[in-house]
Amino acid sequence: MAKQEHNSKIKSVDDLTHILPDLKTEGKTVVQCHGVFDLLHPGHIRHLEAARNEGDVLVVTVTDDEHVGKGPGRPVFSQHLRAESLAALGAVDYVAINPSPTAVDVLLALKPDVYAKGSDYADAKEDLTGKISDEENAVKSIGGRLHFTDEITFSSTSLLNDHFDVYPEDARRFLAEFRQRHSAREVIDMIKSLRSTKVLVIGDAIIDEYHYCQPLSKSPKELLIPARYMHEEAFAGGIMAVANHIAGFCDEVHLITCLGLQNACEDFILQHLKPSVKTKLFYRPDAPTTIKRRFVHADLLGKMFEVCFLGNGCLPEPTSKEVQDYVESCAGDYDLVVAADYGHGFLGGNIIQSLCDQAKFLALNVQTNSANMGFNLVTKYPRADYMCIDEVEIRLAAHDSSSEVESLLVDITRKLGCHRAVVTRGHLGSLVFANGGGFISAPVFSREAVDRVGAGDAYFSITSPCVAAELPTDVIGLIGNAVGALAIRIVGNRSSVEPVPLFKYITTLLR
Repeated sequence: MAKQEHNSKIKSVDDLTHILPDLKTEGKTVVQCHGVFDLLHPGHIRHLEAARNEGDVLVVTVTDDEHVGKGPGRPVFSQHLRAESLAALGAVDYVAINPSPTAVDVLLALKPDVYAKGSDYADAKEDLTGKISDEENAVKSIGGRLHFTDEITFSSTSLLNDHFDVYPEDARRFLAEFRQRHSAREVIDMIKSLRSTKVLVIGDAIIDEYHYCQPLSKSPKELLIPARYMHEEAFAGGIMAVANHIAGFCDEVHLITCLGLQNACEDFILQHLKPSVKTKLFYRPDAPTTIKRRFVHADLLGKMFEVCFLGNGCLPEPTSKEVQDYVESCAGDYDLVVAADYGHGFLGGNIIQSLCDQAKFLALNVQTNSANMGFNLVTKYPRADYMCIDEVEIRLAAHDSSSEVESLLVDITRKLGCHRAVVTRGHLGSLVFANGGGFISAPVFSREAVDRVGAGDAYFSITSPCVAAELPTDVIGLIGNAVGALAIRIVGNRSSVEPVPLFKYITTLLR
């Protein structure tokens, strides 16, 4: 019976838009609180009781699971369990799950007389999302007022981090030690300081196509597995994904790449780059723009088959000379040059030499893939200031399949004159090296992978300006692995890793 009574308090937002006006007509004052409430604790209870004292009816709206922006592994408790827990409190009259990404829509829908927030939101400058100002404006627009309760506060995130197995054991140890050296605010301020960095980005343009299918039974007459086509989508991958990631953190980003005139896809590319990315496009007449068409299981997101539309070989000499001249004319004007070499023929010998000669700070990612296995090695570059590659790529570059990665990393960085380097190691996390500062092994923070395509690009993109700004080695490891944890939850390059979700995740990790 008690559970039925509690559940009767749980309404939809639409239900409350009909219930609350009648209560207001009776002269009752409606108070609204909003939050995630992932782990209900005494601070929440005190806050809700104090809010109830501001009126006659207390409505609590709960962020739905989809929009809890605390990073992988959150919420720990589902939206329905969180709503039930709140409904069990005597101070609470109604609970609703908010289907919108922010509280603004639900405030405008419910029109409370009072909107109550905890005292930790009183300083708008401390709000990472900037949403508290939007919420205050929404409340004022409906004739309500914003009230801050002044009660004992606890952090649900800290309690979950300390007492629940939210992270793997090695990650818990790493984070506990990291918290002794750096706060979330300190790390976030370091990332915010990158905003003025001028970045030149150069590399292969790749369009990633996902064709979603449902597998059918095996054909009785052929040795093939048929599949039913469902739908498709395309993403700006390769160097375009790198530019989009960086553009979230640095105001000035200039992209240099080359398209193929046989199927340029220029309109698609320009539409899928962030507006702040300035472009310089070159064209080769002998090839299409690279397209990687993946056939993907519609339910499981497993890759079943891939068809690549690629050019053959290096750029024609006239095009190569155009690119080289342009690089020489402008590369030295940027604080950071980011080169992502996917081995599809754009970055050849003369262009590479010009990049190495002209760049003030050169960040380098040279990738091994099915089209260039064993032929696209980081050692084709005579110089780098920062190198970010995976374990297979460093072993191929070193021609060594068995030695410790640390020794290979020292050897390769010495050849390149490289002062900072990262080897990403999948489920083992990343190994961050600083010349004279040794190694930091940073574990993964989440194994909740939706799609690993593009995660390495995201790691490289966002750590490059961090390394150029000389952030501490352990901070590079934390930021990179936090970016990786967010990136593997994104399908392909459907979206970029953005500052606010990263800031919120770092705050979650370090509480």
